[in-house]
Amino acid sequence: MQFSYQHQTEVSGHIGWGVRVLLLAAEGADAHDRIVMAITALGGVIDMETDGFAALETLSTDRTGFGLFVIDCDPFGGLEAGHKLVSLMHMGGVSMPVILVSTACPAPEFPADINAPIVLRAPLSAMALRVGFEHATRGRLVFHVA
Repeated sequence: MQFSYQHQTEVSGHIGWGVRVLLLAAEGADAHDRIVMAITALGGVIDMETDGFAALETLSTDRTGFGLFVIDCDPFGGLEAGHKLVSLMHMGGVSMPVILVSTACPAPEFPADINAPIVLRAPLSAMALRVGFEHATRGRLVFHVA
């Protein structure tokens, strides 16, 4: 007896279909373009901010609109600055999945705590972002019509 499995690329390729992502990154940087391309390839819809405090204000005024916050930490002071922004976000009463991207990351971190940020090493690969995106949105229910 022979079994085969048909992989549906149009369904599985867009794990973040319709997820609104706030991206904090410096415009014009190579890392910015790489992150934008990887998020859009996963189906995410990107809103951009280039200032950390403006990003926090955006998140606090639109609490239900975003499903993920991605921070390219290196242009803003490194991984420690990214953690401080996450701490400020939580102090402001905003809770959502966060992905920090930095060259100072020795190894990727995928915490079990939903409030702890996922940390990925830069330069960010499409596969690393995919795994991070899946981990960050693991509580999100998506129903597909058969």
